[in-house]
Parts: sequence; structure tokens; C-alpha cells
Amino acid sequence: MDLVYSAFNTLLLAGPIVLLPIIITVVGLLFRVKVLKAFRSGLIIAIGFAGIKLVVNLLSDNLGPAAKAMVTNFGIKLDILDVGWGAIAAVTWSSPIIPLLIFGILLTNVLMLVLKLTDTLDVDIWNYHHMAIVGIMAYFATNNVFIGLGASVVMAIISFKLADWTAPAVEKYFGIPGVSLPTMSALSSVIIAAPLNKIIDQIPVINKIDFSAKDAQKYLGFFGEPIFMGLILGCGIGVLAEYKITAIFALGVNMAAVMILIPKMTALFMEGLIPISEAAKKLTKEKFKGRKFLIGLDAAVVVGDSTVITAGLIIIPLTILMATIIPGNRVLPFADLAVIPFRIALIVALCNGNLFRSILIGLVCMVLILLAGTATSPVLTGLATSVGIDISASGGISSFAATSLTVSYLVFTAFTSNLMLSLPLLGAGIIGTWIYIDKFKGNKTSEEKIEDL
Repeated sequence: MDLVYSAFNTLLLAGPIVLLPIIITVVGLLFRVKVLKAFRSGLIIAIGFAGIKLVVNLLSDNLGPAAKAMVTNFGIKLDILDVGWGAIAAVTWSSPIIPLLIFGILLTNVLMLVLKLTDTLDVDIWNYHHMAIVGIMAYFATNNVFIGLGASVVMAIISFKLADWTAPAVEKYFGIPGVSLPTMSALSSVIIAAPLNKIIDQIPVINKIDFSAKDAQKYLGFFGEPIFMGLILGCGIGVLAEYKITAIFALGVNMAAVMILIPKMTALFMEGLIPISEAAKKLTKEKFKGRKFLIGLDAAVVVGDSTVITAGLIIIPLTILMATIIPGNRVLPFADLAVIPFRIALIVALCNGNLFRSILIGLVCMVLILLAGTATSPVLTGLATSVGIDISASGGISSFAATSLTVSYLVFTAFTSNLMLSLPLLGAGIIGTWIYIDKFKGNKTSEEKIEDL
């Protein structure tokens, strides 16, 4: 097992830029694409992904320090520090049970595909840490490896099904067919966004408010274009961060660059994906009676949408403000403020680009993230301390990942509470939702299904 994990970990360390051409080539061959064509597709997808990552890093590298400066300037005093998803990922990969959890997640995906319980073939192995950390925290809290494995497997099942159910929204709104996003940091908000969106539909006046980034361009003309929206919002963040005038303008230009570059990188990504997607459709139509397969990818491929970025830039300062007034919150938003666009990307898709609803629902989701982060901080802090991370500068740690995510929090709570009561309740919720969407809504179109989620 150690040898296999060592080899697997070596591949992981190589990173997506190295692995994507290999994985996509293998997937292409499975769908009967010629070797050179499959490799070319994999190479173009990797190049597109590299471009997307570069632009996302540009976003994080510029927005992160500005968001932290806002926290400092506002004088917020909270004792649990948001250390960021990167630190949590490091804790995850340091766990002694991580080999077991990774192979458990892989096996779950394979079995669900074979049993036709999912359409998602998850090649986003770098984000397995979102599923694994729940199991690791459950293991740390209970000292029971089976509870840890069970929690991660349940996280995997939920991730693959939510990815299946949200794939139509990804295709409809972002225009990326044949792809699902089994990244829990993006998926978790869906279980809040879907019912809230339906509730808003029933509220007079509010249900008529529909304003998108495209509407901004229509009504504001020159200043409503994505490039100028990025410039204006970026400069606004710079002002709140109390930057000097040159730094304010630099931040605005970088945000404008993000608005323009991500769609171009996504187009390149799509160029490589189309041959694989078309071959998959052809093969499944011939051999699998129309069954479809979805390639599970990192949510980074959608965060560059202009409405996602616009909503994210607006939500960041509001999240800092909410952290000071939410009863019971102790989490100081800090390192993960820059990844808020990931948390709201699928909210924007479910709201079909409605900026007002996306911001409103996004704020509700951020409140829940802060409260869940507060509740589970003692376990996460203890876990981090056990692997040698120094947290002496704060009263505890949290992030906008791990068990701060709503789905992760619910699964962790179920596996660390009264198991005779909590696990049946969790199981009933999962099975009930599954039956409702796949059976009772089985005669509806993909778009109608996702609206009923």
C-alpha cells in the first residue's frame, strides 16, 4: 500500500499541468479517439488550464493582500484566524490515513460509474482534499479509522451526485458541455442556493429584480463592459484597503485583466475538450444506449465569469463587515477572502447570472461558512497542532474550506455525533434528495431538474 501511495503521490506532486495530458489521453483512448488526437486534446486542455491557473493566481495574488489590508484597516478583533485553504490542504496530506481515504474516494467513483450511480469521471484528483479532510477530522475527533473512511466516502458520493445535478447549469450558463465540477468548495453552496432561489421566486417585487453583468453593459455602456467593471471594482477594493493611488490603479488594472483573460483561456480549454466530448457522446450513444459521461474538473474553469468576479468583489468587503456583527461568529476572514469567487460560482449559475440574487444568496452562504468555521475550529486547531503547525498567534484556526463548507460540516457532524441518530438522518436526507431529483423529476429536462434541486 505504501509503495502504491508513494507512486500516486509522486504523480500528484507533478501537478495538473503534467497529469492532464496523460489523463485526457487515456480518457480519449477509452472513447476511441486516435492517440495523437487524444494527446493533442490533452495538451490543449492542459495549456488552457495553465492559463486559467495563472489568471486565478493573478486574482489571488492581488486581491488577497488587499482583502487582508481591509481587515486590518477596519480594526476587526476576532480570535479564530482564517488561515486559508492551502494550510488546510497541507494538514490533509500530512494525515497518516490519507492513503486509505484517497483510494477509498477513487474506488467510490469507479463503483458509482460501473453501477451507473453517477455520470462523473472525476479527474480532479488534486481537490480530493475537500473530501478527505472531513474524514481526517472525524478520525481525529473519534480515533476511529472506519468513521474517518466512512465520512470521506459519503463526501465523495455527495460530491459526485451534486456534480451530476449541477452539470446542466454549468453547460447552460457557462457554456461548457460534457463537464461537471466535483469541487466541494464550489458545490457546497448549492444546497443553500437552490432552495433560497426557489423561495425568492415566491416573494413579490424581489422576484422581479434581475440585474446581471450583461445588463450593466447595456445600461452603462462604455463603463458596463467587463474590462471597466473590473477596473472600477478593483479600484474600489484598493480604496477600502487604503492603498496609494498607484497601487489602487494597479489593482484595478489587474482585476480588469482577470475579466478579459479568463474567458480567453476558457475558450482554449474548450478547444481541447470538444473532441473528447464529441467522441464520448458518439460512443455512449452506440454502446451505452445514450448514457452520458461527464469529465469532472476543477471549478477554476468557471470562476472567471464576469458576474462571478463582480459578485465576488462585492461580497468580500461585506463578508468582512458581517464577521463583526454575526452573533456567535469568532472567525476573522483573512487568507481565504480571495477565493470567495469559488464559493459563489455555482450560485451565479443557478441564478442564471442574476447579480442581485447571487450576492444575496452568496452572503447567506458566507454567514453559514463563518458559523460552521467557528463551531469546528477546536477540532481543526487540534488537528493542525498535531501535525506541527504553529497556531500560537491566534486562539484557533479556520478557513473557508474544510468543515466550514456547509455540506462538509453536516457530514462531519453526522459522523461525530450520536451515530444511531445522526447517520440515519444524514442517509435519509441524501437518499430522499437523490430519489426526488433522479426519479420524481426524471421526466423533466436537464434545466428543469437543476431548477428543482
